[in-house]
Amino acid sequence: MATETIDTSGMNCPIPILKAKKAIKTMDVGTTLEVISTDPGSVRDFEAFSRATGNPLLESIEENGVFRFTLEKS
Repeated sequence: MATETIDTSGMNCPIPILKAKKAIKTMDVGTTLEVISTDPGSVRDFEAFSRATGNPLLESIEENGVFRFTLEKS
């Protein structure tokens, strides 16, 4: 279970990434952030976000059009 969860359902790029970036800034190293999204483009966005920031993408799953990403604050 993630330390913090943000729901960006119904929001399109770049809003899910911007909200994740803002949330992860305030978190402690080693904690996890779950982001819920309905934007199919967010899959590529979160992979790129993870690489660019060094915050590992621990999980990326899709179920019935809902995407869940779990990032670890590094």
